Amino acid sequence: MEPATPRQRQYEALRAFFLDQVGSAEAARRFGYTPGAFRVMCHAFRRGELSEFFIATHSRAREQPRKSRAHEQIIALRKRNYSVYEISQALKEQGMALSATAVREVLANEGFAPLPRRLDEERPFRVGPNAEAVANVRDFVLPAHEFTTRVGGLFLFIPDLVRLNANALALGAKLPGSSMIPATHALRASLALKLWSIERKSHIMALVADEGLALFCGLNAMPKKSFLSEYSSRITPQKVARLLALWHDHLAGEAILGGQSLNLDFHSVPYFGEHPLVESHYLSKRSRRQPSILAFLAQDAESQVFCYSNADIRKGEEAEEVFRFIKFWKRQHGRVPDHLVFDSKLTTYDGLDRLDAAGITFITLRRRSPNLLTEIDLLPASAWRTVNLDISHRKYRTPRVYEQKVCPRKHTFRQFFIKDLGHDEPTILLTNDTSSAARNIIARYARRMLIENALADAVRFFHIDALSSSVSFKVDFDMALLVIASGLYRMMARRIRGYSDAQARQIFRDLIDMPANIAVTDHEVRVRFHRRAHLPIVLASGLIDKGVSVPWWQGRSLRIVQ
Repeated sequence: MEPATPRQRQYEALRAFFLDQVGSAEAARRFGYTPGAFRVMCHAFRRGELSEFFIATHSRAREQPRKSRAHEQIIALRKRNYSVYEISQALKEQGMALSATAVREVLANEGFAPLPRRLDEERPFRVGPNAEAVANVRDFVLPAHEFTTRVGGLFLFIPDLVRLNANALALGAKLPGSSMIPATHALRASLALKLWSIERKSHIMALVADEGLALFCGLNAMPKKSFLSEYSSRITPQKVARLLALWHDHLAGEAILGGQSLNLDFHSVPYFGEHPLVESHYLSKRSRRQPSILAFLAQDAESQVFCYSNADIRKGEEAEEVFRFIKFWKRQHGRVPDHLVFDSKLTTYDGLDRLDAAGITFITLRRRSPNLLTEIDLLPASAWRTVNLDISHRKYRTPRVYEQKVCPRKHTFRQFFIKDLGHDEPTILLTNDTSSAARNIIARYARRMLIENALADAVRFFHIDALSSSVSFKVDFDMALLVIASGLYRMMARRIRGYSDAQARQIFRDLIDMPANIAVTDHEVRVRFHRRAHLPIVLASGLIDKGVSVPWWQGRSLRIVQ
């Protein structure tokens, strides 16, 4: 039987050779060595180069000088009924820092049992978290006082919220509420997350003690993350659709939703949890499919405002979503949209026939199939003509174009093959616009990138990809807040000189993200901003010294002063 370990085998082989007088070749063969290797091992053994086979070990307890030094002090403090955490803190103050776990081990070795749990008032005083007030509109009072808030820029939105009757939005949509937090206050609290670019609902805890944020909502305290996380779960897609409809009604006199031309697109909101009802969609940002919630968005091309959203979409319903939007637009404005611009995957060829039959002009991108690319390659150079795009800031302004008539299903459309637009492969456009010149159609589709830029801004500033919800109508409510917040930012941009085309994140960075001193009196709330580089732009916007009566401030008005 061969030895179990290499060291044991080495020992048995040397023992057989030196003590039992077994020949070198036989010992090597018996224990699995080659003759040469065995001779080298014997030579090393004679010279004492092999480690000893039998070593006596002496086990002793490892010294722990920090525990030993603090041992007597730990016992003395426990006899005074100090807990392990209090003992650890006392040792730290005496320059003998020791963790609570180490203190517990010392006490256990000495036979001390854990202390019974004590009430908070029975414990020694220590610095701890403060219990903030619970949001309750019945506790909302406005005594005369002054304070400083980090969210001073939020008060710039109050005049628009009052003028557009934001309270009627919540009441007309029949949003849920309670006696402590009515529906109107809950909507303002949820909207504050979007307007102040708070990434996740839990991040509101960093501002929950800010008195200015509570004053903006009309509450004694800002609702905490538990309320904000669960509130929208009570809102159905039907209530969200009603909220968007009322928002359109309230914007009727603002000349911000002209509707002459609209950009349409889908956006996938990624979901990283585990939920059986969440389907997988393609995420262009990650170039892969993963569980996500598909949202449909419409943008007014002229004002660059999001005017519609819907995240209550299941697989197989994507092609019909454009017709749901058309139905919504007709119900709100009394007519179908005049002009739609969208990507190739928004609807099908049958859907394009339905749009043409409804008298709706559209421009869409067609997919580059192998047959179409082959057809483009076979076109002679003489078939192409050069057009000039009247877009001064565009790098590629002289593309080459070939136009033809095509009939993908039943209706005949104009099709454009376009080269030299800055892409490696030709661009293919399809439209039922029979009167516009080619350069105007190409230029209009190029401006469709506005919705791509707006989506990128919504991801970065409004954080539409940072949702922690897996329920589709919860995301649907968040998208409706995006529509309202983007409209408020666009109205703000139009009012301030030089910012008419600025994105929301730039407006927030320059004009909204400002602290302020708030003075509450018996008749008004005065807001005075801290000095900043862009403050003169706000002062020149026409908002200064204009009193606005705020219904949720118990008869007081807002006045922004210098």
